[in-house]
Amino acid sequence: MQSVITGTGSYIPTIIKKNEDFLNHQFLNSDGTSFQYENDVVIEKFKAITGIEERRYASDELNSSDLGFFAAEKAIADAKIDKEELDYIILAHNFGDVNSKTTQSDILPSLASRVKFRLGIKNPNCVAYDILFGCPGWVQGVIQAEAYIKSGIAKKCLVIGTETLSRVLDDNDRDSMIYSDGAGACVIEAVEGNQETGILSHAAQTNTLDECYYLFFGKSYNENDKTDTRYIKMHGRKIYEYGLSNVPLAMKKALDKSGVDISEVKKVFIHQANEKMDEAIIKRFYRLFKTKVPKNVMPMSIHKLGNSSVATVPTLFDLVKNGKIEEQEIHKGDVVIFASVGAGMNINAIVYRY
Repeated sequence: MQSVITGTGSYIPTIIKKNEDFLNHQFLNSDGTSFQYENDVVIEKFKAITGIEERRYASDELNSSDLGFFAAEKAIADAKIDKEELDYIILAHNFGDVNSKTTQSDILPSLASRVKFRLGIKNPNCVAYDILFGCPGWVQGVIQAEAYIKSGIAKKCLVIGTETLSRVLDDNDRDSMIYSDGAGACVIEAVEGNQETGILSHAAQTNTLDECYYLFFGKSYNENDKTDTRYIKMHGRKIYEYGLSNVPLAMKKALDKSGVDISEVKKVFIHQANEKMDEAIIKRFYRLFKTKVPKNVMPMSIHKLGNSSVATVPTLFDLVKNGKIEEQEIHKGDVVIFASVGAGMNINAIVYRY
């Protein structure tokens, strides 16, 4: 029994936020002091490190569950299945539904339940639940779906990653330029036979002794902000070092378990966190196999879409699958790797034959 992705879908929000839109922001250091250089220099340095030129924000009337619903509809249509046959809806997010211009997270009911409601699924045996696993949440949802299928308790699962990070940003924090909104989804089905297709192997880890609070909720850098509002914060250098040290090893572990040779890997769909970090991870991964990084092996969407957390990997996969990333395509039989790193700190990787 193989676990095969039979349909994908994504939702790219319509509001484009360009780098130059941040020129009038007051960026502050973590201690509340001003930067020593002007915003145009801040933005230039930011782009050189992250690769981000623009990002997408959801319109005010839409929440994470709405974005997830749009992506889910497309995935179900692409898979050509009856939605009533779904056994599980697994939805990965981090902050729930946060209404525009508010600060309170809303996860009652769960976002997965909201998506099931929006889809109009009547079947009570379709179990819908959320997972919180940081940015690797969608990849972990796929790992869970595969476990259900392998155990025989599920035949069809819908896995969604959706987020509206634009609702939890500190405008005075330079790192706020990294984050964006979006949603991606896939349908995973049990396929009979011994053919080497679908999920071949996976690996995952959680490191918390020193790494637990590399990403956290903290107060604004603006000391004049006397509210109790908390925003997404991160220790960027520590995350970079953690990702570089651990993600390549998780990818290697998954690939070793699959029995597939590194030469067969055609694409690596890695979490769109930071262009320089992703490039460094890929180089170190291939160095573990004493080989060079192949041309076009790592598709990138961060330049135009930013970092939408759990949505980056499924969105990127859907875009490449549908020929919407220049000079990137996948073919039947290609071996690809999904990999991610994020809050927890969590890492995971999946080896998949398309």
